Amino acid sequence: MNFLSILILAIVLVALAFAGLGITILLKKGGKFPNTHVSGNKYLRQKGIYCAQTQDKLEQKKAREEFNFKNLKVGKAE
Repeated sequence: MNFLSILILAIVLVALAFAGLGITILLKKGGKFPNTHVSGNKYLRQKGIYCAQTQDKLEQKKAREEFNFKNLKVGKAE
């Protein structure tokens, strides 16, 4: 019986924790989770700091623009 009471107590505590974390989201009209991603931070965006994936995409785009593969000639060097 001791194990069962501890299990029920743990479940109740976890349920209270979830309710406490979500109380503003549940009660506020149009409530939503905050955007904690790097791109959601206005200060970092103003400084030009992005997440690693976005920075990688920007660098790949810049590299494609630097190299003009349309004028690339394949053949023997003269």
